[in-house]
Amino acid sequence: MTETIFAFDERNYHDCQSAFRGVDNREYYLGDYSIDGRAGVEVRAERKTVGACSIIRLRSNTRLSFRRAWPHIREDAADVTVLWFVKRGRLCVTHQSGSCVAETDCFLVTKAMTPFFMECRTDPKSMHEVLHVVLPTHQLRQLMHFELPTGFCISARRPEFTIAEHMLMDVFEAAGDLSELAAQLILDSALRVLGEALAEGGACRAGRRNVADGRLEQVLKFIETHVSDPNLSQTAVARACGISSRYLRHLLKTRGFSFSALLWQKRLQLAGDWILQSKPEEISISQIGYRVGFKSAPHFSRMFKRAFKMSPLEYRAAGAQEGARTPPQCFTGKAAGSVITDGASLRA
Repeated sequence: MTETIFAFDERNYHDCQSAFRGVDNREYYLGDYSIDGRAGVEVRAERKTVGACSIIRLRSNTRLSFRRAWPHIREDAADVTVLWFVKRGRLCVTHQSGSCVAETDCFLVTKAMTPFFMECRTDPKSMHEVLHVVLPTHQLRQLMHFELPTGFCISARRPEFTIAEHMLMDVFEAAGDLSELAAQLILDSALRVLGEALAEGGACRAGRRNVADGRLEQVLKFIETHVSDPNLSQTAVARACGISSRYLRHLLKTRGFSFSALLWQKRLQLAGDWILQSKPEEISISQIGYRVGFKSAPHFSRMFKRAFKMSPLEYRAAGAQEGARTPPQCFTGKAAGSVITDGASLRA
């Protein structure tokens, strides 16, 4: 059976930002959601859950917009990919690499770990309808062995797209007597058929050129989001990103980094910023160390002094007097002096 995630009309559409994620505030990932209000506005999203995936049909008679930015990603690091089938109207997406427009009968991809802005626009009859599948990115990789970047858009008029969409709708509309196993098998089959259509359409060749860069960017984003977790490990990062620990080591090694050096640099950068932006009466040095992922104050102090050439206390005092800071260095010889930024660059 399907369930309603949200239903907005002219009486409650003002509450869309606080209600679009469902009753448990977890049905969609975090972002800024808005609805163009007018008389007779109707917006409705219905969902069918299949394992860790959701098949969602969204219908609207007015323009909708959604923004997913870095602060949202840091707060809610949901690593999911969304596959969109546009039935009526269009989807206009702006992302880091440009923009695209998915017209009726187009297929579009967005990723929750990549910032983007989306507008859902109605057709000449003031209707908008999309069918979209939300699934963990690592699960998608198991079914499609190539990367689909945010903003990837292609015509969905090939027979394979039609078949895949019909299979998804069959699962979405199925009565309660369809077993979970059967629903999962149909969903997996639909995604495999979709993967064949995308490979024939050139998505495979386009994705292979950037697969290593894409995986590295994903790794850096995950570490950035979970850097304060004292139990963060290479194994945990590799598992979350759907790759092996060996491949993760390879990705970092080719750029001159080790996992531990990268993690300590991230933590020390965060600690340095926090020390400069806070006062002793607000938070102590040791508390900052614990909150950025260090398990002991002495270890934090030693690592900080090695990177900044002064103790945390001296750094706070110097910052208060001069407003200056010295950027930390990575602790592997080849990459010494490099700084990792949100933009996933590996060169200062």
